[in-house]
Amino acid sequence: MREANLEPDVIFSYSAGISACAKGEQWQRALALLSEMREANLEPNVISYNAGISACAKGEQWQRALALLSEMREAYLEPTVISYNAGISAYANGEQWQRALALLGEMREANVQPDVISYSAGIIACQTGEQWQRALALLSEMWEVNVEPDSATALGSLRARRASSGSGP
Repeated sequence: MREANLEPDVIFSYSAGISACAKGEQWQRALALLSEMREANLEPNVISYNAGISACAKGEQWQRALALLSEMREAYLEPTVISYNAGISAYANGEQWQRALALLGEMREANVQPDVISYSAGIIACQTGEQWQRALALLSEMWEVNVEPDSATALGSLRARRASSGSGP
């Protein structure tokens, strides 16, 4: 019985370690900790997966980040806004604007409300793909759904406006 009571603490500790790896941009170590969890017969939780996805996104490992998102679903864990944001950011970092927008759409279909981070990552993805009109459409959508842009979103949309008008980024 004591062992069963310790399991949530151990999972929390692993999740904290994976999160620290994400903050330190150590995606390889984050994946190693996730693997170690499985080897110890510990099921990663949403927090563990989110941290792993974030670590991969920051390490520009979009394929690995999205593999974790798929693995999360296979484990019957519902992605959260943090999960989707990390995935959209991973696609943005990997210059995969179509996939970033598709994941943003999937997020809406799953009834997970996009936030300023979701839209900002989508705008950045569009920006890197030189999809200026799409970036502006996301900004417009933000206003329609009452998500207030932050300074990064505003800067990205300003660049999109300038580029779409022919003034350059």
